This record gives sequence, structure tokens and C-alpha cells, in this order.
Amino acid sequence: MLVFRWALLLLLLGAGVCFAFYAATGQPRYRRWGLVTLKWTLLAAFGFFAVLVAERLA
Repeated sequence: MLVFRWALLLLLLGAGVCFAFYAATGQPRYRRWGLVTLKWTLLAAFGFFAVLVAERLA
């Protein structure tokens, strides 16, 4: 679980860096990368919390 938490943190950090690059340069590719990274981060987080809920129910 610790590795999964670190992976989520690093993905969020990567998305934040992409958005910062977009704010600094104005290039739309950084915004697109940031949104894709954020989307996959949210999907991974939902999966993580689903596993936690399933462990509590079992």
C-alpha cells in the first residue's frame, strides 16, 4: 500500500508540474499532458480506495 500511495503522490506532482509548465510557456501540449496524468491519477485513486473499502467489508 505504501508504494501505491507514493505512486499517487508522484502522479499528482507530475500533473502539477505539467500545469506549471503550461502556465509558464502557454504551450497546449503541457496542459494536455497534465490532464491525461490527472485523469489516470484519479482512476488509480478510485481503485485504491475501492480496495480499501473492499478490505473493510471483508
